[in-house]
Amino acid sequence: MTGTGRSPGRSCAGHHVVGTVVQMTNESTQETAVAAPEDHSCPTRVIDAERVAATRARGVDADAATDVASLFKLLGDPGRVRMLDALVHAGELCVCDLAAVVDMAESPVSHSLRLLRNAGVVRARRAGRQVFYRLDDDHVRLLLELSVEHVSHGPDGR
Repeated sequence: MTGTGRSPGRSCAGHHVVGTVVQMTNESTQETAVAAPEDHSCPTRVIDAERVAATRARGVDADAATDVASLFKLLGDPGRVRMLDALVHAGELCVCDLAAVVDMAESPVSHSLRLLRNAGVVRARRAGRQVFYRLDDDHVRLLLELSVEHVSHGPDGR
C-alpha cells in the first residue's frame, strides 16, 4: 500500500486533515484525505468579557442545574403531569381517587407519588389507613401551569 505522505493534522487544500480513508479493491489501494467540517465558531473566544463574567456570577451552579434537570426528568412522564394537574384542581386526593381521575391503576400511581414525594413535589397526609396527597407548595403549581401555557401556544409562539 502506498501512502499520500499526509498525516492526520496536516492541511489539505484549505481544509484540516483529520484522517484518511483507505479504499481497497482487488486491483489497487487508494487513500483519500478526509477534511474536518468547516469551522463556524467565533474567531474570538470572548466578545463581551464583562457580560460573560456577570452572567456566570448569576447563573445556576452545577449542583442546582443537576437538581433542576432531575426535577424535569421526574416531571417528564405524562402520567405524572396528569396526576399533578389533578392535584392542582382537587387540592388533595387519596391514591385510589387520584388513580380514578387519571384513569390509571393504583400501583403505578402509588409508585409515582412516592417518587414525587421523595423529590419534594408532593406532600402526604395520613388519615387513619388513607394517605392523601397534595402539591408540596405553590411553586409546583406555577411550574405546571406555566408549562401547560407554554406548550399550548405551540413552538412558533402563537
